[in-house]
Amino acid sequence: MSAMHVAIVGAGPSGFYAAQALLAHDQHARVDLFEKLPAPFGLVRYGVAPDHPKIRSVIRIFNRIASSDRFVYRGNVAIGRDVSVDELRTHYSAVILACGLEEPAPLDIPGAALPGCVPAADFARWYNGHPDFAHRTFALDSSTAVIIGHGNVAVDAARILAQSDHTLRKTDMPDYALNALQASRIRDIFLIGRRGPAQARFASQEIAELGNLPDARLLIRPEDLILDEASQAELDAPDNHAARRTMDVLQALSGFSSARPKNIHLRFLLSPAALYGNDRVESIRFERNRLTGAPGHLIATGTGEFVDLDCGLVFTSIGHRGKPLPGVPFEPARGIVPNDKGRVIDNGEAVPGLYVSGWMKRGPTGLIGNDKADSFETVTCLMEDAPSLPKRNPRGMAELLHSRHVEPVSYSDWRRIDEEEIRRGEMHGKPREKFLSFDAIRPFMQ
Repeated sequence: MSAMHVAIVGAGPSGFYAAQALLAHDQHARVDLFEKLPAPFGLVRYGVAPDHPKIRSVIRIFNRIASSDRFVYRGNVAIGRDVSVDELRTHYSAVILACGLEEPAPLDIPGAALPGCVPAADFARWYNGHPDFAHRTFALDSSTAVIIGHGNVAVDAARILAQSDHTLRKTDMPDYALNALQASRIRDIFLIGRRGPAQARFASQEIAELGNLPDARLLIRPEDLILDEASQAELDAPDNHAARRTMDVLQALSGFSSARPKNIHLRFLLSPAALYGNDRVESIRFERNRLTGAPGHLIATGTGEFVDLDCGLVFTSIGHRGKPLPGVPFEPARGIVPNDKGRVIDNGEAVPGLYVSGWMKRGPTGLIGNDKADSFETVTCLMEDAPSLPKRNPRGMAELLHSRHVEPVSYSDWRRIDEEEIRRGEMHGKPREKFLSFDAIRPFMQ
């Protein structure tokens, strides 16, 4: 009996965990994992901050998954550019989209198009050596930066701006980013959220780390931690353990702090209203908010009172959206692929053989650990549908890519590239020195 052969699009955590679940569920199933970049691992490689290397230890699990003789990696193959989703569906028994949400949510206020207002996700890709962002520049020549958002990506941006050069030079951060951050003139970093401390999305350990940076101090005003009745009720909810831990950390860190060269100012209940400047961002206006609604459903409501802040750099960290793929249903309001537990839905009906996993499935929520359960759910649905799925062997895929002058990176290619990055890093006292272009890795491909 021929084996089921599944294509997975996206080599981040969701893609690898989907491959792991498939290979475990069906001892005959085979997986081809497609990734538009030469290197695998997605946000684990290009999103996790360099000074948080322990989070990247999950790569060991991904390497074990890739060691299966029923697993094929096809890096440097962009779906929608080099091969379409419809073509994958004709070659494979099923297709799982695990390509994440690539587009930062836009900041829809006057002046948002001014130079100096950029997504924090772009900054993260830049300091992580993403090949598409390696040549970007950021306005690090002003004294004040503003970060809009209270999620972990926003906290990462604040920490990297405030982190000591000594610490960063022991990471795998590319030299161009190290040198730019060392020359940075930013001394005040404002980390601003539209709701209150009880609704902040950052993790307690993330904010605690900001209070222990060698060259920066975290400034939290005690009066900003006073909660209204609804917020206190929300915080006291039995299942709100994480928020209570975060609030405890904020309370412990509030008040006086010893002097440091840089300051991180944590602010709440402020929504951006407009950006001002001539050739670039020069200031930002915020509207003060109050919280309205019932506990658990509190929303930020403008008060009509405004406050201005001079700044030369604004990072936005207010969410992500997916990019529509030709041949795939898309839900514009949420920026995801419509689905039922991972089965892609079009006009109320499941699309045969087409599935989705990860952020493209559920939206930008959860951490790496959440992707495993999410991918398992999708694969469980796929396996329930398996009897009705065609058994296909995509022998023609390699020829199709070759005919289009695509040069796929295999996993054995990647292992050689990985070894060379580590070797280059060791020469400079770093964990690795990432390659920044496809031309640079071509000599290590077979």
